[in-house]
Amino acid sequence: MLRARGAGGHGRRAEVRPAAERQLSAVAARRRCGYDRATRKPKPRIMLVNCAAYQEGRKLADIPKEDISEYVKRPNCFVWVALKDPDPSELDEMRDEFGLHELAVEDARQGHSRPKIEEYGDSLFAVVQTVEPKDGELVVGEVNIFVGPNYILSIRTHSEKGFIGVRARCEREPHLLKNGSGFVFYALVDAVVDRYFPVIDALETQLEQIEENIFVKNTARSNIESLYALKQKLMTMKHAVDPLLEATGRLCGGRVPHICEGTQAYFRDVSDHLQRIHSAIEGFREMQTTAIQVNLGMINLNETEVTKKLAGWAAIIAIPTLIAGIYGMNFKNIPEYDLAYGYPIALALMIGIDFVLYLWFRKIHWL
Repeated sequence: MLRARGAGGHGRRAEVRPAAERQLSAVAARRRCGYDRATRKPKPRIMLVNCAAYQEGRKLADIPKEDISEYVKRPNCFVWVALKDPDPSELDEMRDEFGLHELAVEDARQGHSRPKIEEYGDSLFAVVQTVEPKDGELVVGEVNIFVGPNYILSIRTHSEKGFIGVRARCEREPHLLKNGSGFVFYALVDAVVDRYFPVIDALETQLEQIEENIFVKNTARSNIESLYALKQKLMTMKHAVDPLLEATGRLCGGRVPHICEGTQAYFRDVSDHLQRIHSAIEGFREMQTTAIQVNLGMINLNETEVTKKLAGWAAIIAIPTLIAGIYGMNFKNIPEYDLAYGYPIALALMIGIDFVLYLWFRKIHWL
């Protein structure tokens, strides 16, 4: 009986333990994702997007964060971690796992940094801005990239479009992935730069549409507003491109960081793309300035046309006013007062002169 009771008790404990574990796991999930007390549902918060280990250009496995320190110690192996909108505790966790520089971590934590590439010993820290169109506006995000000999960490903030395609591209090219984290660093920067081109094409289309409307009547104000909105978008692109152009130029010439050795040609290609975008932005800015000047000229021309019409009608109205004013004076000895047909003659004279003036103003395009 004691054995049966003991066995039964053990069986009950075996049934209770999984339920407790399930409850604890649910609490942990709510802590990770956030919990909305109003709806009593987990908040959709995703911080860790992916964490994988690679060796000799091949993917070993998707690994948990707790195993990062084991894989970074392996020779010819690196860990690729992708985060999205992480909280400070997770940044601190990554700092401890990879030994990140405190100044770089502080920049990533604060955000809103100017695009740059900085070197900290044998590691790199890069800030790249993403530009995504949304509802007719440009939404600026940020990608912070930590690159070391045996790791690469990308942190994406305020950006909806991820880098799943970049990871797939790298895994399809193991002969290039053998270059390690330096090639992944190039692939991430190249993906961000390639996303600038559709934005530039959209801005070019918008500028062409505004230019077509410049010579349409009664569109001066809307054209000016559109041109200044376009100017703000061009400045947004300029702030994202120009600093990055300067930074990537240091990765393909002169003293190249050790991590980027073997990938100089690829970073040169990124620099060429940025130079093309920079040239396009400068060209658009010149065209936009010219369009503003032409639009202001059209406004002055329209004002001149209105002034001409007002002057023409004023001259036409002035003739009857002059004749009526002369013959409306209260003098007794006005010669034409006693004429039998004086009134019809005065009306005919007014109408005749006004008709001649009207034809003349039409001929010189004042009316």
